[in-house]
Amino acid sequence: MVKRYKTIAVTTRYWRPREDYLHQIVDTIENKIETGDVVTISEKAISTALGNIVNESVIKSGWMARLLAKYWMRLVWGYFLGQLCHLRKTTIQHIRKYPIKEGSAHKQVALEHAGFLQALMFGSEGGIDGSNLPYSYVSLPLTNASQTAQKIRRYIESKLGKNVIIMIVDTDKTYSIREFHFTPRLKPINGIHSSGGFLAYLIGRLFKVKRRATPVAVAGSKMHVEKALEIAKTANRARGFGAGRTVWDMAEMFKVSITSVTWDMLDAIEHKPIVIIKSS
Repeated sequence: MVKRYKTIAVTTRYWRPREDYLHQIVDTIENKIETGDVVTISEKAISTALGNIVNESVIKSGWMARLLAKYWMRLVWGYFLGQLCHLRKTTIQHIRKYPIKEGSAHKQVALEHAGFLQALMFGSEGGIDGSNLPYSYVSLPLTNASQTAQKIRRYIESKLGKNVIIMIVDTDKTYSIREFHFTPRLKPINGIHSSGGFLAYLIGRLFKVKRRATPVAVAGSKMHVEKALEIAKTANRARGFGAGRTVWDMAEMFKVSITSVTWDMLDAIEHKPIVIIKSS
């Protein structure tokens, strides 16, 4: 029987680089949490606040990145893999017009930070993501997610006197076949296998394997992986997609090109980087 959870999605202002996100977390959850609650936080929001982002407009792309953008993305993903992986029709249409210049820079970043098998993915390569970020910025995955989760837990306890569980969550999916869990992204929690990059994504999507958001760190509890995945899924649904699932969705929302979204535009959108999970 699937356990039911009560969720409280916490609205905050948009976290820009150099944001005091610890203060933001404590300030917004102060009257909402109790000891034992699970406080889930978006990995991308933390990465952005920490300045763990890359400006792709200054990236010089190599021949491999240009090849991936022009042929692998537009042709292989646009006319073959996109349909096999059951991508949305609008997403496939965007991929078929994948921008060569901006796309090459993005693939270069993916090659440098995540590796070749990750760069073969159509998006969110290795946890690199440009949605809900302005201009040509993309966020990188946290390199020290466990330490960051512990830091947040200790800060909350010191300021509010509440002993809570912290979970950092990424929207990239973990696929589950019975008790075997795998994800294309890098560095999930123990119990989730990270390997293959593009191949893991292809298998998961092609065969419509059960998929849920990925917990990348848990602090304050030795939580079973199945419970962590259910909480991550629940939190992800409550959080929503901010300005959009993809950079294309975000651009369409603001009626601008994919590199013309501004910080001020993102400030105007309701953001819910924190979701509190309570057992019902």
